[in-house]
Amino acid sequence: MTSTHGSATLDRERLRGLAETVTGEVLTPGTDGYDDARHVFFRHLDQTPAVIVQPRDTDDTAAAVAFAQANGLEIAVRGGGHSGAAHSTVEGGLVIDLRHLDSVEIDIDNRTARVGGGATAGAVTVALAEHGLVLGFGDTDSVGVGGITLGGGVGFLSRLHGLTIDNLLAVELVTAEGRVVVADADQHPDLFWALRGGGGNFGVVTRFTFRLHRVEQVLGGMLILPATADTIAGFVRHAQEAPDELTCIVNVMPAPPMPFLEPAQHGQLVIFALLTFVGTAAEAEPVLAPFRALAPPLADLLQEMPYAGMFQPEPDDYHPVAAGRNGYADDVDGAGAQLVLDTLTAQLAKPEVQMAVVQLRPLGGAIARVRTDATAYAHRQRALMLNVAAIVSRVEELEAQLPWLETLKAALCDGTPGGYANFVYDDGPGRIHDIYPPDTYTRLAQVKAQWDPDNTFHRNHTVLPAV
Repeated sequence: MTSTHGSATLDRERLRGLAETVTGEVLTPGTDGYDDARHVFFRHLDQTPAVIVQPRDTDDTAAAVAFAQANGLEIAVRGGGHSGAAHSTVEGGLVIDLRHLDSVEIDIDNRTARVGGGATAGAVTVALAEHGLVLGFGDTDSVGVGGITLGGGVGFLSRLHGLTIDNLLAVELVTAEGRVVVADADQHPDLFWALRGGGGNFGVVTRFTFRLHRVEQVLGGMLILPATADTIAGFVRHAQEAPDELTCIVNVMPAPPMPFLEPAQHGQLVIFALLTFVGTAAEAEPVLAPFRALAPPLADLLQEMPYAGMFQPEPDDYHPVAAGRNGYADDVDGAGAQLVLDTLTAQLAKPEVQMAVVQLRPLGGAIARVRTDATAYAHRQRALMLNVAAIVSRVEELEAQLPWLETLKAALCDGTPGGYANFVYDDGPGRIHDIYPPDTYTRLAQVKAQWDPDNTFHRNHTVLPAV
């Protein structure tokens, strides 16, 4: 019996040998659990790997890498499976699915944690909350720690405590040669630099060590305002001027049919903002007052809560068919805000578009206080990150969204260069140089040549080895 996918043909003996070598699961088409394991967050990224290995430890991971190389299989690494660029899966190749490497070991006295490469942001955040500790891991419960960390890590605490990589102390990695190495500020410092923003170019990360922060309560939640050119521009301006304790994610989108919104508001464009203030309600009040003064809030659900309360579990059956574009801007003024409103209004009138949204993330604070060349994430001084996205009914409708997504993104960026690895849906040869400016790319290519000269890990924001 043989299994043929892509460029490789796997016979039963070879697969049996792999299964006997690893302690974790080895799944192939037709075996129990395979279909569940092959699906990722974006279900339209419907790939059929030849084999999926779910390692239980670093030895299993190394064995999976060796098997892929011996059998000419392209490798994909799955953490949470949220990659819009399909890095978490591969047609006819081998997926290293890290879901079982999800341990969280907390050192309360030293405020550090050792986290498995397959853990999710929500699970780690909940575990830390039991001890009044936090670490910034984006904003979504089911996102994988591995992916968000290696790309940089922008989230609810970024302005106060920096990116996820700014709190990274060490990384345990399985290399293309099957070696297990630890990279930190003293051991393999060039590799450690590259792993902080350079994506999955250099190996499979099986464990991270992070610095933690003491935060027991935040003032957080949703603030929903009517969306006008003035309220959007004003919201962004206030967020940029706010103290570092406040981090905002500003979504301009149609109001969902939430029970606390009037029925007449459902489907109307609103500012759907997620705010996190590290401090008490009394301390937050003067900071939040300018936002509330922009317009009478349609909903004000800001309240004191444990930080873990910001990570709400997602429905298991939510798997959007989506496309998006990402970039940076210095600001969004009234004219830019009006363009957002006009564009979203036009697109939402089309029956195939289920959702059209512009997300604005004011940056600065602790992010900008780290030297630009200190990590492979190279956009420290950008004031504002933006995402433009569309969710449609069917895969066939995605292509038609790309022109307006690109046009609106370009207009808002207004010439500001850059791209964020974790929000990129298309990481082709041109886009890779938006993510990594010339000096950063050159250095990454040099590290790549040392640790992965044959380009084994080429699916993740492809940096070619220097020659």
